[in-house]
Amino acid sequence: MKRYVCIHGHFYQPPRENPWLEEIESQESAYPYHDWNQRVNAECYAPNTASRIMGPDRRIIKIVNNYSMISFDFGPTLLSWMERHAPETYEAILEADSKSIKEFSGHGSAMALPYNHVIMPLSSERDKMTQTRWGIEDFKARFRREPEGMWLPETAVDNPTLEVIADAGIRFTVLAPHQAARFRKIGDRDWTLVGPGGIPTERAYLYRLPSGRSVSIFFYNEEVSKEVAFGRLLENGEAFAKRILGCFKDEGMEQIVSVATDGETYGHHRKFGEMALSYCIHYIRSNGSARMTNYGEFLERCPPEYEVQILEKTSWSCPHGIQRWMDDCGCSTGTCPLQGWRRPLREAMDWLRDELASTYEATMGEYTEDPWGVRDKYISVVLDRGRENVDSFFNRNFMKALEKAEKVRVLKLLEMERQAMLMQTSCGWFFDDISGIEAIQVMRHAARAIQLHRELTGNDLEGKYLDKLKEAKSNFPKYRDGAKIYETLVKPSVVNLAKVGVHYAISSIFNGEREGIHRVYCYTVEDKTYNRQKLGKNVLVTGSSKITSDVTWEEEEVCYAAFWLGDHNICGGVRRCIDELLLSQIQRELHDALKVGDFQKLIDLIEIHFGRAGTACSLNDLFKDRQVEVIGKILEPSLERARSHFQEIFEDNFAVMSFMRKQSLPIPPALRAAAEVVLTWNMVEALDADDPDAELLNRIAEDALGLQVDLDKELIALHARRCIERGLDGLVKNPDDMGKLQRLEMILRTVERLQLGINFWRAQNLLFSTITRWHGYMKSRDASGDPEARIWLEKVKVLADLLGIEV
Repeated sequence: MKRYVCIHGHFYQPPRENPWLEEIESQESAYPYHDWNQRVNAECYAPNTASRIMGPDRRIIKIVNNYSMISFDFGPTLLSWMERHAPETYEAILEADSKSIKEFSGHGSAMALPYNHVIMPLSSERDKMTQTRWGIEDFKARFRREPEGMWLPETAVDNPTLEVIADAGIRFTVLAPHQAARFRKIGDRDWTLVGPGGIPTERAYLYRLPSGRSVSIFFYNEEVSKEVAFGRLLENGEAFAKRILGCFKDEGMEQIVSVATDGETYGHHRKFGEMALSYCIHYIRSNGSARMTNYGEFLERCPPEYEVQILEKTSWSCPHGIQRWMDDCGCSTGTCPLQGWRRPLREAMDWLRDELASTYEATMGEYTEDPWGVRDKYISVVLDRGRENVDSFFNRNFMKALEKAEKVRVLKLLEMERQAMLMQTSCGWFFDDISGIEAIQVMRHAARAIQLHRELTGNDLEGKYLDKLKEAKSNFPKYRDGAKIYETLVKPSVVNLAKVGVHYAISSIFNGEREGIHRVYCYTVEDKTYNRQKLGKNVLVTGSSKITSDVTWEEEEVCYAAFWLGDHNICGGVRRCIDELLLSQIQRELHDALKVGDFQKLIDLIEIHFGRAGTACSLNDLFKDRQVEVIGKILEPSLERARSHFQEIFEDNFAVMSFMRKQSLPIPPALRAAAEVVLTWNMVEALDADDPDAELLNRIAEDALGLQVDLDKELIALHARRCIERGLDGLVKNPDDMGKLQRLEMILRTVERLQLGINFWRAQNLLFSTITRWHGYMKSRDASGDPEARIWLEKVKVLADLLGIEV
């Protein structure tokens, strides 16, 4: 075979975790999902692990893991999230790489990626090295092999970047064709300049570095890649395949057509794009006119015969080089006219990075002769923060045994540097305004680094940092500039151990914590004492706890009191731990005031003993996700009353609304609103039931369709998908459950009528596996005259028809 096809997906999300909690908090813009990682996983990453190939009659004939047949890279921080929150997807991705090794002559399809997607040419030399080494070590820990290739963030490239990755053992990378300057056949003297159309992309090129090292470079087909990303090519998998095959030249030489886009194109940016991808691959493999490959296999089969020189400081997504991440070059997503904020934000981050690096090098130098080497190896701790592993890290990297306080100091220094790299993540500059969630995220990482620097040195860099941010003007008057955004949208996120104590104290009011050891995100709370008193609906909690950061090992003992007066009214305070006898005396005073219902005295006592002497607190101080939960509990009785009221209005007026609709009369807005709320609530509740009532669901759908009201389709679609997946999970365990088969059929018919636009990829996968495993057995039973087997075959055929599966 002389014709090869390689399709590459760059799968990446920026780090979204709260820098103090190490978890992503609720993001309203991702509704109905908790956050954008969860949403994109549901729409793209997971469906690509089990993508459906359709036959001529538009029914599923095969389910495949797309990752096993393409080239791909995943951001290390995204894989870290996925390992915790989407383990099925995570394991399927790792398995796909293992399969690709067998498929592609011993070459795995996964490529490494610098750790947190910084623009490498804008990074310091030290950061380039750490980003590369962390990316490689993260890759090895997950894929259990050395990476051959490395995708560069935004394909941003320069000689120092290529020197670093070549020195780390990386054999190849991938660039856009417009990033090449000139090329020639190896051994020739004359160079050919690259014209406006870019370099020929059908081969690999050798790039010789000033150091004498070299790295191979692939250039993807830019025209086809743009049609995939921004055109309509993914509307038809066969058209996608034919477009690729049409790019081959007639010459008899070995050649590759390489397509590269953001991986999220396949399912998130382009709905059902993963199906177009799987059919494209299926068509090419069935056609026999080209071989699917990955870059590593092609490089082995067709070593470079040409060499290339690149245009330094260029990228795939900015025609002005790398200006998009440092200046107002004109590149934008089109929502805001001005991006002059990019330069001062970049200057602020660069200044802060260098200040932090100077402190790190000098202070870490007190403990080791190789501060930067220790930072490079810190990735082993980032990957596993277990005490045993961290102690092993200390033993391997420090000559003398460190005292407890020294370990805390070292961990804080290393965390300061990790945050200093996270604050350079490329997405902070990519979009249109400094008030966007991506820019706010990088400023949060900066705030965490500044906090750690302050705790380590007593020197506060925040003032000078804010002076620089004042020059970063927002497009929106209400935000003014970066300094105001930092003060209003970043600083409220700052957490210290006392604030963790505040969260724990208030949270315990609502979940009735008992003495013991509790996890609060990346902190461990160990109760010394805990007391919970209740008078009517009013609750008082008091106690003392040791709070320890699982990241820096910093710890503090605090005592607290929190009082709930009902609704959202909470007062409390946290202070450093005091003498046990004094704490007991304060607790008695508080309990005595509660017993007699003297709430004002109780509030005064909390203010005197905890607010003035420590940190006062209220419901505002709960971390966001828990705050949402608690407010939900507080509002539960009111919401039940509201629901009952809406239900009554709906039922009382249902007949007249039905009559009005039949007469083409408009339903009054108030009654329409009541119908929309009630029917959405009822539908979600019915879908979430352990044993869903299919007839009830059908009646609710009939009412909604009859009244022609606007349901919350996104919310219902999410719950409907989960309901059907639960039912099919049960069918996998009990495939001959006729009642479940019947209910699933009715539910699917109801959902189909509502036109919710659900991607049933997992449900289809579950039914497909059930058919594959049991259909032959049931057919043999049917042939023997078993009537139940006949019914099973008929019902499964109906389900398969509803889910578009060929039996």
